[in-house]
Amino acid sequence: MKTTILLFHPHLDQSRVNKALANAAKEAGFEVRDMYALYPDFKINVEKEREVLENTDRIVFQFPVYWYSSPALVKQYEDDVFTGNWAYNGGKALLDHEWLLAVSPGADQDAYQKDGRVHYTMPDLLRPYQATSVLIKTKFMTPFISYNASNMSDDELANRAQEYVQYLKQPELQLAERYGQSQA
Repeated sequence: MKTTILLFHPHLDQSRVNKALANAAKEAGFEVRDMYALYPDFKINVEKEREVLENTDRIVFQFPVYWYSSPALVKQYEDDVFTGNWAYNGGKALLDHEWLLAVSPGADQDAYQKDGRVHYTMPDLLRPYQATSVLIKTKFMTPFISYNASNMSDDELANRAQEYVQYLKQPELQLAERYGQSQA
């Protein structure tokens, strides 16, 4: 199974978590594409990106959670690449590809509960991606979430990076059809 990681971090040089996850994935032999390095001007080469997506089985969007959402280039990528007649409205270019999110919110998991500080769960906040997956006919896989990104110790980060690699190596990930529906 070919896995391609699209890394969306606008300040990767200042990142601890996303940089560590990406480096571990690269060292394990996964293709990691630094999207902000490729498209600092947000002018995405749509044909190239479509070719990349069509030639991979598992698409990973890796990004930090900013203001309960993604960095701006993620949205630009979706707007430019996932267009009708290619990904939906009769287009089936991504039919049955796996789509995995690898996200890193700054706060701990307790904050992301209905009764927590944020008042929303990560499944709530990631729901638009799940809806997009339905539209573009990908298999939305259970996200890999690295909570507490702002406060991870070096040991915790090293362990999390290895867990990421092990997660990516799984031949079959869990479908997230009902992702988050039973969480409090």
